Amino acid sequence: MTMASAGARFRAALAAERPLQVPGAICAYHAILAERAGYKALYLSGGGVAAGSLGVPDLGISNLDDVLTDVRRITDASSLPLLVDIDTGFGASAFNVARTVKSMIKFGAAAVHIEDQVGAKRCGHRPGKELVSQAEMVDRIKAAVDAKMDPDFVIMARTDALAVEGLQAAIDRAGACVEAGADMIFPEAITELAMYKRFADAVKVPILANITEFGATPLFTLDELRAAGVAIALYPLSAFRAMNKAARNVYETLRRDGTQKAVVDTMQTRAELYDCLGYHAYEEKLDTLFATRK
Repeated sequence: MTMASAGARFRAALAAERPLQVPGAICAYHAILAERAGYKALYLSGGGVAAGSLGVPDLGISNLDDVLTDVRRITDASSLPLLVDIDTGFGASAFNVARTVKSMIKFGAAAVHIEDQVGAKRCGHRPGKELVSQAEMVDRIKAAVDAKMDPDFVIMARTDALAVEGLQAAIDRAGACVEAGADMIFPEAITELAMYKRFADAVKVPILANITEFGATPLFTLDELRAAGVAIALYPLSAFRAMNKAARNVYETLRRDGTQKAVVDTMQTRAELYDCLGYHAYEEKLDTLFATRK
């Protein structure tokens, strides 16, 4: 029996849980932690790749290969379907977008979202965003849909138009993307719960709510999102932000005190790490393979 494709598993997760909670995993180990916590899908943030893997801001600096490296590591470590941020598609032409989609499928991703900002994009919760025309965004979606080797692979259209052109323009863009073949819609930087309902009612496909901290969107609860017709609740960098603050605290404490004793209780233990990684099973495998050695 063949295993369902990653795209099919993402769709199954969405059917099983509404809204589907999708936490961001900054690396393979976080993917393992999220899977053990009971989530049914994962997310790889473009901003997370930029900051976490490259140490640069989320300003369109990272490229396709940077993202693919993290995609491969996460999909190798976890069986959960992975939604990936592909920014504006990593290139201006339809062939660039097609190469991106085909590569994502080959590397094990289940879904991607592509946005309507210009190539030199900005974080979706920062001012100064600039959009391509609706026609150009529709062309991106058509190119992405045409490139799918797996019919279940999910193409999600993200629009940043709310902050630039207003709610109705954003809904119009979303509708045009669905007509072009987008499976789901990601309206970015939503400021009011009722706006999600407007999108859901207008486009009739699953809507994603980006519940990111310190941004334009309030931290709506699952119950609130469910009532507003939201299908997916995304938490792109929640664990990453906590990890960063914890790491900074350890570095500063160790430098200041000359010992880590004051922060040991904030750390995952060696035993907990080994448990998550299945460390002892690896050791047993080695012992079995090389049992005849003296």
